[in-house]
Amino acid sequence: MFYINYPSPVGMLLIAASQQGLAGVYFEEHKHFKGCQGWHEQADHPVLQRARHQLAEYFAGQRQDFDLPLDCSAGTAFQQTVWQALRRIPYGTTVSYGELAKQIQHPAAVRAVGAANGRNPISIIIPCHRVIAGNGALTGYAGGVQNKQRLLALEEASLFA
Repeated sequence: MFYINYPSPVGMLLIAASQQGLAGVYFEEHKHFKGCQGWHEQADHPVLQRARHQLAEYFAGQRQDFDLPLDCSAGTAFQQTVWQALRRIPYGTTVSYGELAKQIQHPAAVRAVGAANGRNPISIIIPCHRVIAGNGALTGYAGGVQNKQRLLALEEASLFA
């Protein structure tokens, strides 16, 4: 695994890539991140360079979609299904956990969808910040609720699912 640190408007991000593609975008105090022991810092890694560039465009308001090869192999089949659904949530839009569960044909699995959402290793690129409570409240976010709020404000997202 290869990584770089990227100073962003929401704090330092650790961006990680495998041979298959982008494998992680982690906040400084990211829940469920086990650290990068044994990883190699590589500033010239092509996927990491592209990710850094596209994130800079996103934070500058110049990019709404990301075009990067992704490596989601760390997730279970269910998690990968949820993460695929997250990628279909448009920029500036929010959906509820319940709506996301319906979209993946598991309407009773709201809590499991929430757990899978929280385990998304590729924050921002796979936009788990766009999922909110059914009443419009901002609930848990692996990168911190304050960062979730900042990302939604950047996108000028409505907080109503």
